[in-house]
Amino acid sequence: MKLLSSSALASILVPVLLLSALPPAAFAQEPKSAAPAKELAQLLTSKKLDSIAARMPDNLEEFVGALNFPGQLMVVWARTTAPAVVNEKLIRKEYREVYLDLNSASVIESRNFVTDLGPDGLKAKPDSRQGPADSHDVGAKTMRFDGNWREDKMSEADYMKAYAAADEAYARAIQALIIEVKKAG
Repeated sequence: MKLLSSSALASILVPVLLLSALPPAAFAQEPKSAAPAKELAQLLTSKKLDSIAARMPDNLEEFVGALNFPGQLMVVWARTTAPAVVNEKLIRKEYREVYLDLNSASVIESRNFVTDLGPDGLKAKPDSRQGPADSHDVGAKTMRFDGNWREDKMSEADYMKAYAAADEAYARAIQALIIEVKKAG
């Protein structure tokens, strides 16, 4: 058995010790929805808009709407059984009406609703232990991203898979809204 010299041992241990001293947040990836959510909130605020809506680019029967409040962005997207009616409201720039329609008169199993507290994109868990959590509703099922996957009776891997899918879908919905805000002038 060959023993390592003290300098060889130090060259291995020092990087390991430095990495273990970093906070866990240093390893967390920024959500895909973070930059778009921040951009959308800034655009809405700068244009003095409290709501926006758009057609989703990959489905002619699916629309997205958002309400912007200080420190909170609420976004809903869903298919609708009356796309022509919703489209007319979009043409008239009745964004709040589209948002309300998507919350109440959409195809329930297709409805997604995100509450983004920040708004800084969906986070897998709040910044502080007792902080408010972002959430994503799909149909009648609510997923709170509070880091407590055990309470949801799921594994951490399943929780993170659900989070990643929600974050990606949310980022896609926000992109459609950003394009609409920029077109709205």
